[in-house]
Amino acid sequence: MPKLVLSGVRKRFASAEVLKGIDLEVRQGDMVCLIGASGSGKSTLLRCINLLEPIDDGEIRLDGVDISDPERDPQPVRQRIGLVFQSFNLFPHMTAAENAMLAPRRVKGLSREALRPEITALFSRFGLADRMDHYPDQLSGGQQQRVAIVRALAMKPEIMLFDEITSSLDPELVGEVLDAVRELKAEGMTMVMATHEMGFAREAADRVCFLDGGRILEEGPPEAIFSAPRNERTRAFLRRVL
Repeated sequence: MPKLVLSGVRKRFASAEVLKGIDLEVRQGDMVCLIGASGSGKSTLLRCINLLEPIDDGEIRLDGVDISDPERDPQPVRQRIGLVFQSFNLFPHMTAAENAMLAPRRVKGLSREALRPEITALFSRFGLADRMDHYPDQLSGGQQQRVAIVRALAMKPEIMLFDEITSSLDPELVGEVLDAVRELKAEGMTMVMATHEMGFAREAADRVCFLDGGRILEEGPPEAIFSAPRNERTRAFLRRVL
């Protein structure tokens, strides 16, 4: 059974339908990359999976259970599905470690002392061991984004969602953040990633989905999408960005 299944998912903002019947399956341990122009619905799709946005129609199932029921408390689901945004959203008055500890302390009631070994291990894993007690304004953009990834992982999610996490970074910092994602993939984390980094999507994704106008127009293995796209809209998009 797939880890995550979206069936006929629709989302409107006022009169504008942003998602127009999305069908998507994500298997355990897969990385699915969402590509497409800005405004195609990638970010909204991720926010719907994480239940930050309620859907208007369709169904989202996690391990076979419908999580999109409006009666359901979204908080337990969000603990299982981490989301990292384009903007780092770190609290400036807290150190990197305090930012990472905040959610498990508040949601799970864990103490700083109990969390410290685990958080230290996460910071070490992502090359940030010497930055734990720095404040966000003392970190580079790439370091801040890696702290944001550590913060999401501190909740021990089963799925990670990434929303254009490199698009606000200077080009020389992009690689260190993508390396962090590669490491998660190597460990078997299930991931859905909206990205403009076509080289990374081609190299690292198990499947690539091309979104256009709120629909998935084409999906398949990276080599098929990038080397032999069937849809003319996909071909036109790739001509522009590659």
